[in-house]
Amino acid sequence: MNEEIFEQGSVSKAYFTFSIPLVTGFIITMLYNIADTYFIARTQDVNLIAGVSLCAPVFTLLMAFGNIYAQGGCTLVSRLLGQKDAQAVRHCSSFSAYIAILTGVAVCAVMLLLSRPILTLLGVNDSSFTYAYDYYKWLALGAPLIVFNFVPANFLRSVGKSKESMIGSVARTVVNIVLDPILISVFGWGASGAAIATVMGYVVTVLYYLYIWLRFCPMFSLRPGEMKISGAQVGQIFGIGIPAAITNLTQSFSIVMTNQLLLPYGNDKIAAMGVVLKVIMVAVLFIVGFSFGGQPIIGYLYGAGNRKRLSELASFTFRFLCGLGLVLSAVFIVFAPAMIRLFLKDEALVDTGVLMLRVQSASLVLVAVVMFMTILAQSTGQVLYSLILSVSRQGVVFLVVLYIASRLAGYYGIIAAQPVADLITAIMAAALYAGGLRRKLCPDQSGL
Repeated sequence: MNEEIFEQGSVSKAYFTFSIPLVTGFIITMLYNIADTYFIARTQDVNLIAGVSLCAPVFTLLMAFGNIYAQGGCTLVSRLLGQKDAQAVRHCSSFSAYIAILTGVAVCAVMLLLSRPILTLLGVNDSSFTYAYDYYKWLALGAPLIVFNFVPANFLRSVGKSKESMIGSVARTVVNIVLDPILISVFGWGASGAAIATVMGYVVTVLYYLYIWLRFCPMFSLRPGEMKISGAQVGQIFGIGIPAAITNLTQSFSIVMTNQLLLPYGNDKIAAMGVVLKVIMVAVLFIVGFSFGGQPIIGYLYGAGNRKRLSELASFTFRFLCGLGLVLSAVFIVFAPAMIRLFLKDEALVDTGVLMLRVQSASLVLVAVVMFMTILAQSTGQVLYSLILSVSRQGVVFLVVLYIASRLAGYYGIIAAQPVADLITAIMAAALYAGGLRRKLCPDQSGL
């Protein structure tokens, strides 16, 4: 572990050293998911596209379970590294790894046993059920690998091995993109082929991460006997990890509710929204990646008690993220037609998708504000602040706005709900920061 980058030099250099590989990995991961959408969309089968799109929350759910131990454990490890507590780092890493695997196995069992009611809840109808189930069952079987994958990916970043974490994402993407056209079109496996390609990508990535973990990270452990962590540390992992997971869970539930409200308007609207959510996620992942990029350093500096450098880093990160959000909004609004036409050919569907994408892109700077404040709270162990923000943007606030907007403006209210929720949540984030989080980070009231 290179402690110099955490403690010395410019904060901007340290920030980009961590964040750029992470952003690259995130975007590659998104391309990996888009590959499924792209090759499925090329079939021009609306029911097939809708079936796979309706299963998107399943993948988000698996991410949520993985992030409980990945985000919670990684945040705790960053602070423990700042405190120079090597034994606690080993115990935390072993606990996070094994509990993630066990959780993945349990999720797999539940998904297979309750497949029909879960798919019904997702909004799958008779015309799309076969396609949705073909995709869903393979994601269920891959659940242990998908959930576990997030633990080493995040822990490697906490010790400065962001490039290694990125390489894992690259490997997963390459495998998926190579296998997608072969399994979907050549073999004719359709939705099953897309899901199998996804799972095989995770097989390769997990094997790579295990090699790096065991070969180059002696500060971490995979010994079952070293899972001994205190109740307080378990509380810290879950106190940060659960809010992080809630972010993913609320996102899944929000997609489900959006699709349910779009059902009366036809499968074509659901298909278009499925494509739009994949496209806009590229922009969101830029913001999320650069937000999370500073997390290991923030946690380390907070654990080491270096408030001056922490304040400098927070100020730089906030300004950069806001600028990034504005640029991304402009790019996605201007180039929306070209982006949608990569996936859809029917002009009516294209027009629908362009409108949806432009509306979704309008509030990206607000997403940046919310993500920054959320990561700041998570990295410093501020459980309450993190929880409030995690359940808001795509949770409580979004669902309330979605319900009201759908009643007031119908279809147009549904597609405008997210930007309105982003505005409300950004105001909440600013209020929470001014109301207490700033004093916790900067007792002397200097800095951001």
